[in-house]
Amino acid sequence: MHSFRYHDGTLHCEGVDLERVTEKYGTPLYVYSAGTILDHYRRLDSALAGTDHLICYAVKANSNRAILNLLSREGAGFDIVSGGELFRVLAAGGDPQKCTFAGVGKSQEEIEYALDQHVLSFNVESEAELAAIDRIARSKGVRAPVALRVNPDVDAETHRYISTGRSENKFGIALDRVADVYERAARMPNIAIRGVQMHIGSQITEAAPFAEAIAKVTPLILQLKEMFALEFFSVGGGIGIVYESSFASGRGNWWNERDRVTATTTLPLTIHDYVAAILPLLRAIGLRVLLEPGRLLVGNAGVLLTCVRYLKQTEHKKFVIVDAGMNDLIRPALYQSYHEIVPVREPRDPAREPVDVVGPVCESADFFAQDRQLPATKEGDLLALMSAGAYGFVMASNYNSRPLPAEVLVQGNDFSLIRRRQTMEDLGRDERD
Repeated sequence: MHSFRYHDGTLHCEGVDLERVTEKYGTPLYVYSAGTILDHYRRLDSALAGTDHLICYAVKANSNRAILNLLSREGAGFDIVSGGELFRVLAAGGDPQKCTFAGVGKSQEEIEYALDQHVLSFNVESEAELAAIDRIARSKGVRAPVALRVNPDVDAETHRYISTGRSENKFGIALDRVADVYERAARMPNIAIRGVQMHIGSQITEAAPFAEAIAKVTPLILQLKEMFALEFFSVGGGIGIVYESSFASGRGNWWNERDRVTATTTLPLTIHDYVAAILPLLRAIGLRVLLEPGRLLVGNAGVLLTCVRYLKQTEHKKFVIVDAGMNDLIRPALYQSYHEIVPVREPRDPAREPVDVVGPVCESADFFAQDRQLPATKEGDLLALMSAGAYGFVMASNYNSRPLPAEVLVQGNDFSLIRRRQTMEDLGRDERD
């Protein structure tokens, strides 16, 4: 699952003591495991061996250039949703001809930029966007490669903010409209039809919704294959990861599984189970397969390290106030999501107590855990918020005029700074009186 383990009494990422990393770079601090990212990529790639495929990493999950470079050197393509993400991919050495460009609101400047860089395909989200791409391509004297995004109206049974495959979502073109839109696209002289795309949501923990969506669009794709020279079918991403699980040390768990705060933990959807469920359906379609995983590759590969500033006991509860805030990791506030929290120093005492782990931001929503059973902590202790590699730093902000944290990448026994911590001067650098 990941490369974070206790060793000699402290939490390590691969072969690196995380206390040592914070001594050099401070907190709050994001730390990523290169080994975990590569392991997850290679597992998915291996599971698809024998099938013509391309794994396009979803850049929105974590867009640090060092991580993009790591995956680019492994042969990955990229799923981008903005011109800025395309710029990042190019700066990291990525191949634009392995990039699929998604998003419902692409600007003229972004479309022009992507055409100039010869991206693999635009994932077209609406008829209005298709017309705009055709018009812009005509002005440049080129043909724009496209794949229409099909909305299969399948319930992914995930958080409503990250569900994208229902008819009430803003994404894609309704299944019963797609054939007509393809016929319209075929009549556009500056449009080159390349494939079909779908994406039903994120953090999906069962294989059934993926299989259901593919089965639902298969008749359409087979029909389109007879009419147009389709090259690929992109099944999107969305494979969920484990956020809530007992953290295993070398000597076992530091609390008992039976004492978990929540008794309704969803078991992970493994790469093997996911591929086993969709591959027979994809083979029957007979097109090149594109996948767009993001969280799957980087989610469990990162932690957010934070330092305990104060302990506050009230009449009703105890607060552990840390130096990281919702501006650094907004997922608990935005999605009511769970991140496991573990001490960087391995606890020796099995006793624990219910606490709220909160940050310094002036919002009641600024918390990472409520009524969480944790070992006793004191001021100056380091805590690790696990599974923070996806939708962590990329969603961070300067709210409350707080500088953005630093980022570090670990590779084996070495670690490198891959983004410096912002300074106070950075906060106002682009402002004018």
